[in-house]
Amino acid sequence: MPSPRARRIFTGSLVFLVAAFLALGTWQVQRLFWKLDLIARVESRIHADPVPAPARAEWPAITREGDEYRRVIATGLFRHDATVLVQAVTERGAGFWVMTPLVLSDGTTVLVNRGFVPADRRDPVHRAGSELAAGPVAVTGLLRLTEPGGAFLRSNDPANDRWFSRDVAAIAAAKGLADVAPYFIDADGTPNPGGLPIGGLTVVAFRNSHLVYALTWYALAAMSAAGIWQIHRRRRG
Repeated sequence: MPSPRARRIFTGSLVFLVAAFLALGTWQVQRLFWKLDLIARVESRIHADPVPAPARAEWPAITREGDEYRRVIATGLFRHDATVLVQAVTERGAGFWVMTPLVLSDGTTVLVNRGFVPADRRDPVHRAGSELAAGPVAVTGLLRLTEPGGAFLRSNDPANDRWFSRDVAAIAAAKGLADVAPYFIDADGTPNPGGLPIGGLTVVAFRNSHLVYALTWYALAAMSAAGIWQIHRRRRG
């Protein structure tokens, strides 16, 4: 039989665990409702009428929660000479996102993900007509925030023009672009000349495991409480 002192220490530890597990479970419930609200807001954004892409004065106020996946429209001139290809895996297989700067009338620049091209069509010569758009163009799509660094444990290599994430600042620096918006636009499915790139492939998905986590923490709290009850029952016995 454990000593009274040992039982008190063990009981105190279990009481602490009950409180901690309940707090963690409640925090996950709060996160669950936050995530559901975020999903609802994003769903409303992607189906809303497009609004003008945020201008320079609005850039400092852009946030992931408040602006990402907002449907926007921007009009300007493509700088095809500064296009970069970012490795991508999509529902159409492996290939590249075609990221082209769009220079707006106020002199600022917005990077546009014009869409996907398969690996064997990465060279513009294999995409007849797709790189020849001249004159002002209107781009409608979803506002996305920059993806700094790299992806899939692979870092961007600007010196060799190898890109694994859509890092706006790094692409702008590598291509000598100025006054670049801190976001890019995922173009919608409007067909491009020649059929490529293919837009409208944005995947809007949010991982939502908060309910599972909450139930796990509450179950651990219940098990700890059961341990306290067992200790007291044996002491009475």
